[in-house]
Amino acid sequence: MRTSNRAAKLAIGATAGLVLALAGSTPASASSWELRDLEQRMCVTSDFGHPNTYFVAAVVGKWSKTVHVGLRNLPPGTTSTDDAIPPGSNYPNPENGATTINGWLQISIAPLPVGVYTPTLVAYSGKETQSVPITITSQTRC
Repeated sequence: MRTSNRAAKLAIGATAGLVLALAGSTPASASSWELRDLEQRMCVTSDFGHPNTYFVAAVVGKWSKTVHVGLRNLPPGTTSTDDAIPPGSNYPNPENGATTINGWLQISIAPLPVGVYTPTLVAYSGKETQSVPITITSQTRC
């Protein structure tokens, strides 16, 4: 009786260990998110800019606190709005890898001298900050 009881406990322990290994070492309640680099680019005409367009953010994984997203280091005269992504999760589609966009950043790009500008899209949760570059190219004609 004692041997079968010990074998059952070992089997349960091994099964629990396998489940934890497959689930990852992070507890289920922990936040683990990533700001995906969508390699966003935009061309604007130097004499007009682009008044009222959007850049987007894709935060994937799981998070327990609001993740704020915004644009930083914008070209002169350009304005934008930040967005807040409430606690939750977002995972790529296992069939095709598609990722749901969950952050929308309205931006009004002022007329700019011809050149390439590289603002930063930033996501922050209070504890963690991640960023990716975006590219705005100002030309006489796009």
